[in-house]
Amino acid sequence: MTVKIFIKRKVLHDNIIDLTMKLKQLRILTLNQPGYISGETLKRIDIPDECIVISTWRSIDDWNQWFKHEQRVKIQGEIDTLLGVKTKYSVYEV
Repeated sequence: MTVKIFIKRKVLHDNIIDLTMKLKQLRILTLNQPGYISGETLKRIDIPDECIVISTWRSIDDWNQWFKHEQRVKIQGEIDTLLGVKTKYSVYEV
């Protein structure tokens, strides 16, 4: 069953360039992952420092494999350090 992953982050203006580079690294890696369907990044209008990524996967197993992927974990750790908080994930069935 298809799943959508909502990835929520708070972005400080000072970190936007570094964050953008890290997110591009993740996007490149994600494109080659089994079960990856699509992704989009949305910036919240009423709270400018908040953004959300909606990632669509063929199955929860595909997502879990990607979530544990060594390179993803490394880059995500760098993102969390840059932002000063852990990224929040929510998983939904379609």
